[in-house]
Amino acid sequence: MTENYKKDLLLKLVENYRKSKKDRGAEKINRRTQIKPSALYREYSKPNGDPDKIAAINEAAEYYREKGFIFYEQKKYSTEISVIYLNDEKITEAEVYLAEQFQYVSKDTKLKRIQELIEQYDGQTPIVSAECGKLRTCLAGRKLPSDYGNKKEDNYQKTEDVFRALVFIEKNREMLYLREASMKIYGSSKYFEENTLGTVCSLIREYRQQPCQENELADEILLEYGILKEEPTLCIKGCVTIEIGGKELNLSLLPGGMEFCAKDLEKLDYIKVRDQRLVTVENKTSYYRCQERDTAYFYLGGYANRFQREFLKTVYRDNLSIEYLHFGDIDAGGFFIHENLCNATGIPFALYHMSAEELKNPAYDKGLQPLTDNDRKRLETLQQKDLYKETVTYMLEHNVKLEQEVIRLT
Repeated sequence: MTENYKKDLLLKLVENYRKSKKDRGAEKINRRTQIKPSALYREYSKPNGDPDKIAAINEAAEYYREKGFIFYEQKKYSTEISVIYLNDEKITEAEVYLAEQFQYVSKDTKLKRIQELIEQYDGQTPIVSAECGKLRTCLAGRKLPSDYGNKKEDNYQKTEDVFRALVFIEKNREMLYLREASMKIYGSSKYFEENTLGTVCSLIREYRQQPCQENELADEILLEYGILKEEPTLCIKGCVTIEIGGKELNLSLLPGGMEFCAKDLEKLDYIKVRDQRLVTVENKTSYYRCQERDTAYFYLGGYANRFQREFLKTVYRDNLSIEYLHFGDIDAGGFFIHENLCNATGIPFALYHMSAEELKNPAYDKGLQPLTDNDRKRLETLQQKDLYKETVTYMLEHNVKLEQEVIRLT
């Protein structure tokens, strides 16, 4: 029992010191590093306290007093300890003792490990360099960064695992399935999914300022780097003719359109849209419902991934004379998707049924939803842009947004 209290007693004092301003050397601190015995055993000073546990704490305190690691004070006319102080001058020796006896990893050892990771990974890729910058800021203040949610941060293994994945992903130039990428990064096909996928995707989205949209999976961002969980597909319908390998495919014979593997883009010779316009559609239900005359439709599902962008660029190259429109949710996400679509493809998509007129239409009243605080923040950013200003201003003033599924184009 005494051994357990030996570890806890000295460990609490050492960790309190390392978390204090004294450790950072910012200023001279006169306050002594201390704990009360009740921090080790809650009933220490109570009449019903276990005498064996109380004696074990007293023995551990006396043991460390004799080694010069601590001081303690007792209540008058009693063996009961009132407070235990760390001998700050012995902090390094105390850490060495904890390491030898209890496999303790000191703060200095952890900071050294962080420095090694910075030296190894800084400058390799933009996102990793940004993360190394955050680590460097922590080092400057002698603060220990989190290990991306890993509570056992003795050697910052998860940080290194995350950095390894980010470096590989940012440098990747081939199309890979997720488990193939995992094998190349870690030598294990499932390690990525089971350990670092969520963290890596969150960091990529944060760096690219591309948060998840409704019904979008976090890992879909990896499509931007040619890494896919499953085969991506492209959905298009209308009076469209596709030529692949010298053979034509007439999609107008299929009213519901066609879904095909994105990798087949490599075989695409040209695509002819015989309708007057092409409309990209954010949500699948709306894509199924859209049936206007002289209109072809292409399903996006959110932010256009690299395969969708390349396909749309091909369509635009082969069909310069038709009109290009985008139909999505009338909310911040819908407008950001439109902006990204135009910037990423170079195609001047006009907004389609995404104006204040739809919000004012009595037929859609039941579909109107109030704005969240996050909606308002994002809309205020868009309000500065002329293309969205009128609609966004109406949304903010009337506290409304509208999902596109409410609007039927027939």
